[in-house]
Amino acid sequence: MTDTARATTALDTLSAAGVAVWLDDLSRERLRTGNLADLARTHRVVGVTTNPTIFASALSKGNAYDEQLAELAAAGVETEAAVLDITVDDVREAADVLRPVYDESGTVDGRVSLEVDPRLAKDADATLAQARELWSRIDRPNAFIKIPATEDGLAAIEGAIADGISVNVTLIFSLERYRKVMEAYLSGLEKALAAGRDLAPIGSVASFFVSRVDAAIDPKLDELGTPEAKELRGKAAIANARLAYAAYEEIFSGERWAGLAASGAQPQRPLWASTGVKDKAYPDTMYVDELVVTGVVNTMPEATLLAVADHGQIRGDSVSGTEQESAAVIEALRGVGIEIDDVTEALEAEAIRKFEASWTELLETVSDGLARAAGNGSTEEAGQ
Repeated sequence: MTDTARATTALDTLSAAGVAVWLDDLSRERLRTGNLADLARTHRVVGVTTNPTIFASALSKGNAYDEQLAELAAAGVETEAAVLDITVDDVREAADVLRPVYDESGTVDGRVSLEVDPRLAKDADATLAQARELWSRIDRPNAFIKIPATEDGLAAIEGAIADGISVNVTLIFSLERYRKVMEAYLSGLEKALAAGRDLAPIGSVASFFVSRVDAAIDPKLDELGTPEAKELRGKAAIANARLAYAAYEEIFSGERWAGLAASGAQPQRPLWASTGVKDKAYPDTMYVDELVVTGVVNTMPEATLLAVADHGQIRGDSVSGTEQESAAVIEALRGVGIEIDDVTEALEAEAIRKFEASWTELLETVSDGLARAAGNGSTEEAGQ
């Protein structure tokens, strides 16, 4: 079936509703086989996000990285430098695949994200230094540097934007932190403008995590076991995200933003992250179907992407006008003894720990690969 003859899917409807469809995955195999280009052509994929977990998984499977590992081992490259070489190469290649999307969208989409070392999350200066290094090494205008939205990360986010570096702000769970992220973005743009930078190419998304909120709150509701608690299962994450969109609308319709927009700035789009359903009792497309509104990004693991294409229920805007209803959900949670701010604070700490663990796993995987490559090289030379 030709591209023009393919059946319309829910992804087409989602895209038409103004939601940018991004893939939450990247691997060299996906690049080499042309899979990413195929998804861009057939599944409306217009961006890619990565994280240490994704790269650790990619490197542990198959042999797509063997040639580069052999080259790095022969050159005596240390493990941490090798990790940066490998991940930068993948992101640069993916950015080239999506460059036509970037150009056609007026620099809005076609973006590919690479995260700073999560071990730097509490060091703003070191985070900003690595953001500058990664931005320079990738050397593609459609890259995003991912910086965690920790308290210390906020200064690095502002500094990176001021430098003209496009940023994907990640690991946002709470509304309070999200407001600080938007403040950091606006302040960074103001500094960039004062320095004479062209604001138009500077892009940013704010990655607001969704499913992990329900995964943390639902067990608390189950433990309570009351009818009121049971009624709230599966509602917290969507309500939290919808309130985040209301905050976005408030900030990006104000006078401060209007002045920056007049100077060519792009809004910092909300990005729904962690959209794979963790509880099989829920529809597997729930965190896509229920968060449809123009001007946002939804980054999906491949399983969710394919599920939406197959049976997503996109019924138009499912966010606008829900602020009061969403606030009532948060208040009802408080009524049964669950403070969402406590939950989101714990989720941020947990997420940093998990990404640090994934980074360690990535380092170990690359270290093992370098050792194998060096051993194979020695064996081959001995046999010559």
